[in-house]
Amino acid sequence: MGLKKIKLLSGEFIPEIGYGTYLEKGVDCYNGVLEALKAGYRHIDTAAFYGNEEEVGKAIRDSNVPREEIFVTTKVWNTDRDYEKAKKSLEESLERLGLDYVDLLLIHWPANEKQFPGKSNEINLDTWKAFIELYKEGKAKSIGVSNFYLHHLKNLINNSEITPMVDQIELHPGYMHEELLEFLKSHQIICEAWSPLGRGNLLTNQTVINLANKYNKTPAQILIKFILQIGAIPLVKSKNKLRIKENLDINDFEISSEDLDILKRIDTGISYKNPDFIDF
Repeated sequence: MGLKKIKLLSGEFIPEIGYGTYLEKGVDCYNGVLEALKAGYRHIDTAAFYGNEEEVGKAIRDSNVPREEIFVTTKVWNTDRDYEKAKKSLEESLERLGLDYVDLLLIHWPANEKQFPGKSNEINLDTWKAFIELYKEGKAKSIGVSNFYLHHLKNLINNSEITPMVDQIELHPGYMHEELLEFLKSHQIICEAWSPLGRGNLLTNQTVINLANKYNKTPAQILIKFILQIGAIPLVKSKNKLRIKENLDINDFEISSEDLDILKRIDTGISYKNPDFIDF
């Protein structure tokens, strides 16, 4: 079962579904990535902050899937924002991963005014300048950001030569970022959705369950398909072999526009992290 690929501004192609590794450590992470690759995933998402790059890299090597067929993402953590620190962070990530390059490098969170009054835009730009150099050097085949809102993105776009190719944000029914999604689309920036299952909470949402029954699919499959149909890339995660496979089995149905609208309006009751107010 081949996954569709989406062309990035870099000219590289990213698989339409990614396997996420947040909170996965040690043997669980290794086994999860290995199972995902066996099941057909070709897009693996990790980060320096996750503390699992070594396990991700080992699973990639042990999978016997050719490196050029696997799209690997990692991220630079908040303590490494800054020109020199960002470059060093990627070198350390590559060493842990055992790779010569990553397919996508992201700024994990934007610097904000709460933590850096009067300096946040400059910090984000300095980090982005390092990313541009790493991109030109081929150490990152594509570059982008994570958890960036409109004003963060505009700062980079208006003050640098290269537009971010990806913005990875929390995105799922009930948390839609419609203005941001329109902006990303208009600038050909691909949106990746972290926590497409609403941190797991939406799996037991009655509206989602009702739609799963209607389409004869699992709640997770409904939520993953929702993200794909609104034009974003879902990053999904499971340690269960069956669910890892099930989460890819979403090509034999379409959610109607009426049902998409119902999903968009779900009240999740979840509290969210606004990147302008984080203090980590």
